[in-house]
Amino acid sequence: MDARAPIFATLGCRLNAYETEAMRELSAAAGLDNAVIVNTCAVTAEAVRKAKQEIRRLRRENPDAAVIVTGCAAQTEPETFAAMPEVTRVIGNHEKMQADTWRGIARAPDFIGETERVTVDDIMSVRETAGHLIDGFGRHRAYVQVQNGCDHRCTFCIIPYGRGNSRSVPAGVVVEQIKRLVDRGFNEVVLTGVDLTSWGADLPAEPRLGDLVQRILRLVPDLPRLRISSIDSIEADEALMQAIATEPRLMPHLHLSLQAGDNMILKRMKRRHLRDDAIRFCEEARRLRPDMVFGADIIAGFPTETEEMFANSLKLVDDCGLTFLHVFPYSARKGTPAARMPQVDGRSIRDRAARLRARGDERLRLHLAEQAGREHRVLMENPRLGRTEQFTEVRFATDQPEGQIVPARITGHDGTRLTG
Repeated sequence: MDARAPIFATLGCRLNAYETEAMRELSAAAGLDNAVIVNTCAVTAEAVRKAKQEIRRLRRENPDAAVIVTGCAAQTEPETFAAMPEVTRVIGNHEKMQADTWRGIARAPDFIGETERVTVDDIMSVRETAGHLIDGFGRHRAYVQVQNGCDHRCTFCIIPYGRGNSRSVPAGVVVEQIKRLVDRGFNEVVLTGVDLTSWGADLPAEPRLGDLVQRILRLVPDLPRLRISSIDSIEADEALMQAIATEPRLMPHLHLSLQAGDNMILKRMKRRHLRDDAIRFCEEARRLRPDMVFGADIIAGFPTETEEMFANSLKLVDDCGLTFLHVFPYSARKGTPAARMPQVDGRSIRDRAARLRARGDERLRLHLAEQAGREHRVLMENPRLGRTEQFTEVRFATDQPEGQIVPARITGHDGTRLTG
């Protein structure tokens, strides 16, 4: 049989997608072929179910290939995937970023003699900085992983057990990578991590995320646009707020890990902020940068949530002026404290999630309507579609240069995106 390049399937977050690209490089360097690699997500029970479904589908379509399962679900419950007859090998989140792992698999794809079928070590013992750096993930904007892991223990979250404790990539390494990306023609770079605002706590002198942002913008003057992904607003430092106020190349779009708008639910989630903290942050960031737009993660139906408590989350959408909502119907994760709390019935969870999404749609349409007649600089993702500085999609009637930043006058919207 002729050798063929590995097939990759990615589930879950942008960081997983980044790491899939790293695995693509590592496996190619190792000479691996005739393999299917599934990079799983563990954020909800539904994510694990979808991972199993994807594995079975890929096995049916590739009956002669080795099926290698990795990612957060493989890290947190390796026995689940090892028990699947479709699976050849299970490797952990740390192991998937190691060149030796892929060399070993390439030498013995069916784990005969040389390697174990399950290679998942204790992720909490990992101390080195975030994994393999790649140049150029993303066709039009580049994503740079600067941090991995999380030191917090929110009661609903399994991710620290899949990612380990927080580790940071040193600022000098980040800057050098971004310089290479700019040299390759990328016009926008996005900083990513599991708990991005914890960046630097494990480095000498304990710098903060704002220090990294300011250093990048100072040392890479040719970078047109820098964007930061999801942050915990309670951890936003003074240097980050200063950058928001003074650095036009830092994009005016922040995605906030809010999760709820009721103080009792926030305490039961073991979050580190209260409702007023979130509102105060949004007001301050918008004062410093009037064109700032916010996205947010909100969970519907967390255990013990009453209708009155949910109403506080619903009202938070307006009180914070949120535009882009990521709504998560609560799903119990075995091994988390929240799974042992009194649960909300499934019908109420689904209803609350739908109401949150509807409110989010209203807020998005309001934002879109406000843009009519305004000028934006749009990064083109394909010849007819791009995104503004606030990450709002813009549809064009004529072809534009892909990957470039083009000036555009907004003519209207279609309910979900702008037209220009």
